[in-house]
Amino acid sequence: MSTQAFDRVLDHPIRNLLNGPQAALAVTRGTVCRIDPTYGPFAAAAPGHEAELAGLLTSADDEIWLLESAEQNAPPGTRVLRTAPLLQMIADDPVQAFAEDRELVVLGEADAPEMTALALDTQPGPWRAHTNRYGTFYGLREDGRLIAMAGERMRPALGLAEVSAVCTAPDRQGKGLAGRLIRRVMAGFVARGDTPFLHSYAYNAHAIRLYESLGFRARRELVVTVLGRAEP
Repeated sequence: MSTQAFDRVLDHPIRNLLNGPQAALAVTRGTVCRIDPTYGPFAAAAPGHEAELAGLLTSADDEIWLLESAEQNAPPGTRVLRTAPLLQMIADDPVQAFAEDRELVVLGEADAPEMTALALDTQPGPWRAHTNRYGTFYGLREDGRLIAMAGERMRPALGLAEVSAVCTAPDRQGKGLAGRLIRRVMAGFVARGDTPFLHSYAYNAHAIRLYESLGFRARRELVVTVLGRAEP
């Protein structure tokens, strides 16, 4: 895929994943689309159809996350719960050699409760009951305890895959575990011909420096806008 094609896809990653390679995960498609809430809260609207987003919210405590170039106004029937600046990064020339790391293990359904606990403890991004099913996740255990993990999430087009859910237990941070796990995830992407990309909170300078050391470059700034139902 050309750089121009990557740009068109990554400018609107949610809309493209839910109407593209991961369309099977969408519960709604077309002018507005939403991923299965058990996988995550992501949603998108085609230009001019933002007013239809309210129909995607299923309950008073439900929320949807929009990833766009700027903060989104609340369509009728919704309210903005919070916003956050993001930095989208891409490793479009992954020439680095990836050494085998035998301590890292593939995580499966039996590991899901521990994965959820680690994600909720460290808050790397939205995590739901089936987030672990997006793709392959790798983890590191110490004395049987899951202390770090990373995996994949969005595949907005063939040839692109997102590194996601990079997290390390608070008492094990600063030991280079995140870098080891990201390298393993990236190795899997490269082996199947996918270019890695990711999203970081823009204020997380420490994480951004790590990603840069692994071959990622800043591609563009985005904003996540979280919408809920309007208060009665």
